[in-house]
Amino acid sequence: MRILIVGAGISGLAAARGFQAAGHRVTVLERAERLRAGGGAITLWPNGVTVLRDLGVDLAGLGATLSAVGLLSARGRPVLTVPGEDLEARLGAPALGVARTDLLARLFEGLPEGTVRFGERFARYVQHGRTVRVETESGTVHDADLLIGADGAWSRVRAAAFGANVPKATGVATVQGLIPSKVELDGRSLMLMGREGDAGFGPAGDGRVWFFFDVPWPPDGPAGRPLELLRRRFGGWAWPVRDLLAELTEDDVQVFPNHRHAIPRHWGRGRCLLIGDAMHVMPPFFAQGTNQALEDVSALLRLLARGEEQLKHYGPLRRRRARLAASLATNGRFVKEPLSLVQSEPVLRLMAATSDSSATAAVTTILRTTSNRLP
Repeated sequence: MRILIVGAGISGLAAARGFQAAGHRVTVLERAERLRAGGGAITLWPNGVTVLRDLGVDLAGLGATLSAVGLLSARGRPVLTVPGEDLEARLGAPALGVARTDLLARLFEGLPEGTVRFGERFARYVQHGRTVRVETESGTVHDADLLIGADGAWSRVRAAAFGANVPKATGVATVQGLIPSKVELDGRSLMLMGREGDAGFGPAGDGRVWFFFDVPWPPDGPAGRPLELLRRRFGGWAWPVRDLLAELTEDDVQVFPNHRHAIPRHWGRGRCLLIGDAMHVMPPFFAQGTNQALEDVSALLRLLARGEEQLKHYGPLRRRRARLAASLATNGRFVKEPLSLVQSEPVLRLMAATSDSSATAAVTTILRTTSNRLP
């Protein structure tokens, strides 16, 4: 098949890798002039790692293998710990902390030259029988047998297929970044929770630490600069929050207001299908966005391998699990007043009685329930 993918983000490049390996002719249209930089880092859970392995992506030296995933209170009290080796034993793959730019580069380097056409901005498409004709803003025309919209939350492909459907702001923003840091996490990814919200940290390889802070975000943004806001809101928290805040400059932080799409019943129209944030943008809580995008790619590849007619099952196959992941990502954050009971130190102290095995079982259940790929 001739497959045209719009968007050279993680989902678009992963799909291109998979479709080419299956023998299809693939072209990727990307509006930017080069691979996108920035975006901090992501956690690849075992389902995402498994999909990348399926795609033949070389993961050697990519990011950092997480030795554990832990939850602390704002005062630094350990609450829950999921040992990384236990999670890998249950699910067959490790969890990794990876810089987004590093993963994009690793996906891109496995593609034949010319697969990605940079500086090509999608304008419109029409379907004629079994052929999809796509026109870019430059006037270039591409014909394909299948169009994949992987162009993010404000997807032009989605708008062309279903009409304007702007993602809704959640009232929360993630302030994040990736820096060389002296903070030593011993390979752990840590999340801290308190009455001011939540924050997370983890290794991304090469001495780099990623961080995020979730903060309330009104439509016009809060007063003051982002780093000032973080220091006012989280400056009294325990290690590693105060240590990392002391290292940061304003240039180190990026603000990403969180949005969410209502996930429709249909995941495409005719010979046009959507993947990743174009289909189900969600807040980055529990790193669901990237891992769910890789799940989309995996599902499409498995269905197409059984025959083109099987693509009609793509939406029904993925919808329930993606909706569950989106609900978890949206409702799993604690950043607004009044104080949630779960955020209080007394309740967190009670939660600290949870064993590592029980915590690992809970995370395993979440990952299996939101995955079509894990056994």
